[in-house]
Amino acid sequence: MDCILYRILRFIGRPIFKILYLPKYIDRINIPKKGPVILAGNHTNNLDAFIMIGGSTRVAHILAKKELFKNKLTNWFFRSMGCIPVDRKATDGKAKNESIKVLESGKCIGIFPEGTINRTKGTETEVVILPFKYGAVSMAQKTNAFIVPFAITGKYKLFKRSIQIRYGKPYKVRHDIETENKKLMDIVSKMIMEDENARKKK
Repeated sequence: MDCILYRILRFIGRPIFKILYLPKYIDRINIPKKGPVILAGNHTNNLDAFIMIGGSTRVAHILAKKELFKNKLTNWFFRSMGCIPVDRKATDGKAKNESIKVLESGKCIGIFPEGTINRTKGTETEVVILPFKYGAVSMAQKTNAFIVPFAITGKYKLFKRSIQIRYGKPYKVRHDIETENKKLMDIVSKMIMEDENARKKK
C-alpha cells in the first residue's frame, strides 16, 4: 500500500485536527479520484499541509522544504509520509524530477506555489498571494496532470470554526508556462477574495 505511515497518521490525526480546528472543506468532489493530480494553492500557516491532506482521500505527496529532512529521524519520517524535499532558494531539478515520477505513476502531489508562508497579511503591504513559482504548471504540462487549485481562508483558532479550504475545478495546462502560471494565480486569488468577502457578510 502506498505510504502506509501517511495513511495511518491521517486516520488518527484527521479526527484530532477536526476537533481542534473545526475545518470546513468545500468542493472536495473536484479532486479526481484517479490519475495524476496537482493540488496547488495559497500558503497561510504551517498547518496548511494538514488541512490539505484532510481534504482528499488520496495520498498527497507534499513538496516540503529540505530543512525538514536534515537528520536521519526527520528524513525517515517525512519520506515515509511521501513528502518530497525541495530547495526553496534555488531551482531544484532533483525535486522536480522526483515529483514528475510521482505524477507519471498516476499519483497526487500537493504544492504551495508561493514557496513560503504569506506573512504580508495584516500589514501595510498586504497582498492576497505572493508570486507563484512555475513548478506546478511546469510539472502539469510535462505529465498531462490535472491542476486542482485551492484557497485556504480564515485563521487557525482552537475550537472555533474559522478556517476553511475550498477546491476549484480541475483543469489541464494548454498554453505556455507564463500564461498558465498567471492563470493559476488569478484563479487562486479570485477564490480567496470570494471566500473572504463571503465570510465578512456573515
